[in-house]
Amino acid sequence: MTTQPEISVPSTSTSTTKKPYTIYNITLRLPLRTFTLQKRYSDFSTLHTTLTSQAGAPPPASLPPKSYFSSTTSSPALAESRRIGLQTYLQTLNSHSDDRWRNTSAWRSFLNLPSTNNSNHPNRHAPLSRTQQQPITDPVVWLDYHRDLKSQLHSARLQLTKRDQATSGQAQHECSAEAKKHLIKASSMITALDSGLKALANDTWGREKLGDGEMRRRRDLVSAAQKEREGLENLGNAMVAKNALDGAIAHATKGDKDKLLLNGGAENTRDGGGGGGSRKPAFAAAKGRVLGKESDRTRALDNQGVLQLQQQLMREQDEDVDVLAAAVARQKQIGMEIQDELVLQKDLLGLLDEDVDRVQGKMDVARKRIGKIS
Repeated sequence: MTTQPEISVPSTSTSTTKKPYTIYNITLRLPLRTFTLQKRYSDFSTLHTTLTSQAGAPPPASLPPKSYFSSTTSSPALAESRRIGLQTYLQTLNSHSDDRWRNTSAWRSFLNLPSTNNSNHPNRHAPLSRTQQQPITDPVVWLDYHRDLKSQLHSARLQLTKRDQATSGQAQHECSAEAKKHLIKASSMITALDSGLKALANDTWGREKLGDGEMRRRRDLVSAAQKEREGLENLGNAMVAKNALDGAIAHATKGDKDKLLLNGGAENTRDGGGGGGSRKPAFAAAKGRVLGKESDRTRALDNQGVLQLQQQLMREQDEDVDVLAAAVARQKQIGMEIQDELVLQKDLLGLLDEDVDRVQGKMDVARKRIGKIS
């Protein structure tokens, strides 16, 4: 049986919009993570209606009734009573033996749970790194997604570092596979974050929308994450190309090159006639070469053929060196991009600090207003 998340509504807050309304903070504790959602009473009302429609029967709990003569923003007692009623409503649905309401898309969308039809899957409530899910419609959950994404990128970077330090081919292969797995997860999470931003920008549920500055900051976070993922992917490909090139050069050094040096490296003698200083190979073309050991590649060649073979191998080695130089240059470029990314992340952290200070100021103002109301 699948373990259900722990759901509670520990507190409420008041929006800072022109027409204030009460926000109910829902805390979900999953096996691997905990996050908070913010909903208003109209969201609960829509959920109740949709659950009744999708499950074919009304939920086994009722919502606390509406009040037409007083408001929760002006009556802390009414807000507290409704908070307890909404918490009881969610906990009843969550723990009920009949899971028809929990298996609806409305329930999963309301709580931002992974959208899956397999209720017995062990990772049904795993961290939000799955590709089949509802759009992220809560700003707090969006930040949780982003933290999970950064964790995946960090794990991929660690695996690439281990791969660079590994001495055996098996260890390098395992590290490459792990890094690729983390990068694939990161790619799907970046797609989810991008679609989540579009959903947040087009939010029509009456919540307070994110400001333009916050939306730009979050788009920059997604762009930076995408750039970091591409850099790590290029780094992994460069490592694979470098290892393949090293193996080819090592094979050529131990094989064809050594044989070529043995067979074609005989001393040349000066021509005895005149002062022209011309050289000729000390091979007897008619009777075959007698210096060194002949290889299968040179035995059927004359002196001119051996020279051409040597030149061809030298050209191939030069090309291999050029490829290696290009791979090293790519790694250098990736390192410079990583440095630029660190500078960008530092700037983003500075902006985040400023946003936190601004939000803290708003919260202080809201607390003072609540104190005056109470």
